[in-house]
Amino acid sequence: MITGIHAILFSKAAERVRAFFDDVLELKSVDGGGGRPIFAAPPAELAVHPTDEKGRHELFLTCDDIQAMVDKLKSKGIECSQPITDQGWGLLTRVKLPDGEEIGLYQPKHPTAFDR
Repeated sequence: MITGIHAILFSKAAERVRAFFDDVLELKSVDGGGGRPIFAAPPAELAVHPTDEKGRHELFLTCDDIQAMVDKLKSKGIECSQPITDQGWGLLTRVKLPDGEEIGLYQPKHPTAFDR
């Protein structure tokens, strides 16, 4: 039986990205060993989309009010790399991590698996 999902972000600036998840997003964590935190994630869901290209993986954080979340991130010095756009399935932007990489942030307009 699957009991969860463990996702890993690899970064050349791991300490700064960890600080983002700790200080900005305020996610709880445990020491995974060697002082490396493992952060508790909110409920998760997994989607598989078709592609004609090489497969790839993406990480999206979801929220109930994307404008309020973007405002909170800005107040903590975090930028979004694109304006909020309506994709039909949700309102989407991308958040710049301290290492320059980006993750998606969206407010779903579709039913979510964790609504159950």
